[in-house]
Amino acid sequence: MTEGVGKTPSVTACGGDSSLREGAINSAIQKFGSIIWDMEVLSMPLSFFNFLGQLGGNPALFGTVLLTLAVLLVNGWTDAPNAIAGAVVTGALPFRPAVALAAVCNFLGVLCVTSVNASVAETVYAIASFGGGPKAALTALCAAMTAIVLWAAAAWYFGIPTSESHALVAGISGAAVALEGSLSCIRWDCWARVILGLVLSTAAGFWAGRGAQSRLKAVKLSNRTFLLAQLPGAAVTAFLHGAQDGQKFIGVFLLGAALAQGRADEGTFLVPLWLMALCAFFMALGTLMGGRRIIDTVGREMVSLGPREGLAADLGNIACLFTATLLGLPVSTTHTRTCALLGVGSAGGNRPDWATAGKIALAWLLTFPGCMAIGYWMARVFLAA
Repeated sequence: MTEGVGKTPSVTACGGDSSLREGAINSAIQKFGSIIWDMEVLSMPLSFFNFLGQLGGNPALFGTVLLTLAVLLVNGWTDAPNAIAGAVVTGALPFRPAVALAAVCNFLGVLCVTSVNASVAETVYAIASFGGGPKAALTALCAAMTAIVLWAAAAWYFGIPTSESHALVAGISGAAVALEGSLSCIRWDCWARVILGLVLSTAAGFWAGRGAQSRLKAVKLSNRTFLLAQLPGAAVTAFLHGAQDGQKFIGVFLLGAALAQGRADEGTFLVPLWLMALCAFFMALGTLMGGRRIIDTVGREMVSLGPREGLAADLGNIACLFTATLLGLPVSTTHTRTCALLGVGSAGGNRPDWATAGKIALAWLLTFPGCMAIGYWMARVFLAA
């Protein structure tokens, strides 16, 4: 397999049928190898080993990669608990087996969905333009990831299920503005997709949860049956969480690799298996770390859940996440799950604690301006150093 920037593998067949067949086979093998090992950003293959070589000679890229992996870890730690909150609170699964289930399904979600549709990664990759040369651009991106780590750590400390997805796009945009000196670097068409995803994850999540609960009221089944039905519900929810959030951080890796090469123009790119596996592993590892505080907040303090309500929340959440993933819209899995729970509570007779919900909503509203401001000032500090 040929490695290096701007080169693509090729095989020339000699005369004769056997040579043609041999050439076709070799070509297919090389193409398969490129999918496994090469990161194609705008027809610029970068192998795993070349990427490691770039890390050794580029401190800013190395720092960005470490911070991205840290955010992936925190994302699995703070976002994934939403997928299993219903199953844990209702007693369908003990906490540790539920966490293990979420970790496995997160891993599979990143791998399976990114392999066939990387639209969410492309949106994050193109959310803002970075100029000023490779060093300055990577320094700004590193500052953005630092801002997201700080925001996510604060959210975990207070037990508030905020969206690392929205923190990501806001932090990157703020850092890009600090680098460019104006809002002209923001790509508003990509932001429009984020806002559309926000509407889908909140309004549609609420009504989907409410609708599912209203329909399940008429279903005459035992509590044990509803508990058993929550097991695949939690698994699918965790799978779709990985499908959504894993792609967003893959987009950051691709952006960092492109900036290190002095370019970040838009286009279709091929995400290699090694990058999908890396992001999936760190998200799964973060999921295994737990997240009990957030489960308590959304599953006990905000709304009271029984087996029927837990399944209704799963169904409403899955419907919204599946639709968004199918359309390639970047949505917040946290927002979708939380709003589905609120919808279930509003329809099930167990009124939600709107005071707790209000605190969560306030944190959500502050995420965009807060992370954009932190990303902006962190970039200013990093660029001045």
